[in-house]
Amino acid sequence: MAQNREFFYRRLHSLLGVIPVGLFLTQHLVVNHFATRGAESFNRAAEFMEQLPFRYFLEIFVIFLPLLFHAIYGLYIAFTAQNNVSRYGYFRNWMFMLQRLTGIITLIFVVWHVWETRVQAAFGAEVNYDMMANIVANPFMLAFYIVGIVSAVFHFANGLWSFFVSWGITVTPRSQQISTYVTMGIFVALSIVGIRAILAFV
Repeated sequence: MAQNREFFYRRLHSLLGVIPVGLFLTQHLVVNHFATRGAESFNRAAEFMEQLPFRYFLEIFVIFLPLLFHAIYGLYIAFTAQNNVSRYGYFRNWMFMLQRLTGIITLIFVVWHVWETRVQAAFGAEVNYDMMANIVANPFMLAFYIVGIVSAVFHFANGLWSFFVSWGITVTPRSQQISTYVTMGIFVALSIVGIRAILAFV
């Protein structure tokens, strides 16, 4: 019974990491990328997101609650996981360890980012281009955001590889090798989008 529950939780954790959390990450990076076209373009995109119907419902039930479960159960996995050298080769073992490390870094980054933006918005601050420009005007915060973005994107992209395996989508060594190339390509592409976006606020 306990094993069945563990299996269910791990499947749910994997699924939520892709849908909706991973999709939200991608959408968030794309919206932020409007900053590369200037303050007005970013503010229009941010305002559009703010005006979405049922925004609070979507934020709570489609973003925050799935993210909360993924984060809490992810911490449990990170601190109880056994080394997987016997299951995978040297490269995959490194990916396994980096997945746990970037998960922790991403959690710290997301909590801080939510505090600086969504929580401040609840107290009356306006989430716009100027807010982000003021945040990353500090070189330490700029570096923190770059590390956080790259960690979040790696965690998502490498998590896709695990998702494909655990859900039986890639079962052969060949398909898993192709999946590695695809997911690392996603990592590079989204990292470029995210880094270009944050540098646009500088």
